[in-house]
Amino acid sequence: MSGPSPVRPPVPEWASQWQQMQPTLRNIRRSMASLRSSSLKVMRVSQLDSDILDIELFDILKDQLWKSLSLFKPTIKETLEPEMLAVLNLILFKLSIYDSSASYGAQLQNLKYRNEWKHGGILESIAKDAPLTKTQKIIYGLLTVGGQYAWTRSNRYITEQGWGELDETTTRNKVYRILQAGEKYWKAFTLLNFLVFLYNGKFRTLIDRLLGMRLVYAKKSLNRQVSFEFLNRQMVWHAFTEFLLFLVPLINVEKLKLRLTRMLLPKSFLASNKGYDKLPDNQCAICHDNSSVDASAGGAPVGQVQNFTVHNAYAASCGHAYCYYCIQSKMVVFGGEWPCLRCGERVESIRKMIVKVDDVDNSKKDTDDDAQAINENDEKATTDA
Repeated sequence: MSGPSPVRPPVPEWASQWQQMQPTLRNIRRSMASLRSSSLKVMRVSQLDSDILDIELFDILKDQLWKSLSLFKPTIKETLEPEMLAVLNLILFKLSIYDSSASYGAQLQNLKYRNEWKHGGILESIAKDAPLTKTQKIIYGLLTVGGQYAWTRSNRYITEQGWGELDETTTRNKVYRILQAGEKYWKAFTLLNFLVFLYNGKFRTLIDRLLGMRLVYAKKSLNRQVSFEFLNRQMVWHAFTEFLLFLVPLINVEKLKLRLTRMLLPKSFLASNKGYDKLPDNQCAICHDNSSVDASAGGAPVGQVQNFTVHNAYAASCGHAYCYYCIQSKMVVFGGEWPCLRCGERVESIRKMIVKVDDVDNSKKDTDDDAQAINENDEKATTDA
């Protein structure tokens, strides 16, 4: 005797309606797939900043590596520098891009790499980000780490062997010229890729474009984890200091200080401040002032008698005498703003001093007397003969 047949649960009304709507929904999906969606916009400055942060991190690690090798022979660094930098780049690549599909700088900027070949049309901005394939990561490491090492090592070897100086018909010279031409073309294509990047914001480097690796936001609702407040302040101060370094050499600070001093202080104070107005006329006040500065700086010679007599005297516009070198150096530096150390007047011009000797007439008279005595002696000798 068979048991009662199982009772089927009642079909809800919405299920039948859902089945009836499936053809319509399929048509809507097909029409949406053919529509063009808004492209994914990633800030260009974030992508460039991530590259700068990666370079700064590499430089910090490189400096630490060189410091650790400072106790060894310098030839070790010079000989194995490309290999050590390649190992450092390989470690950073393994711990960042290979493991998490993002460099350390990109992680700070809330960025990561995705497989752009899996995104196109409407899938560019609304689909889930496709992760990088293992092949893409390996090729990226070979081109960035291995390519940079091979290029550096080959250039060093070619330069040491002097392939560029050989005859143009030799194979090594041809290889050298091919490498030089390849470098030029690579730089040209890199520049072209950068211009395209500035236009559409995709593929920051040429290697990224070749491998279809695009930087996108890791979390679209998360802001960047780097605060640019300090960076902006640093940039403002850097620009301000650069402007000051450009402006200060154009301003004669000492001349400006002298002009303010003459405007604020009376001439009598400028003249009697250091007591140079009481020096003898044959003493150079500038030489005295320079010697006092040297003495205060600890550079005055010990036990040496200094001579401050005016040499090659030149008179200032006020009439006081100085050494030509001393006063000319002041005029070159301060122009017409330098005050005389004796009277405080502004020295506008200088002229050579002509000193009159008082005993010229006496010496001439003695010479005439001697000549007359010689003539008298000659006449007496002639008479005796």
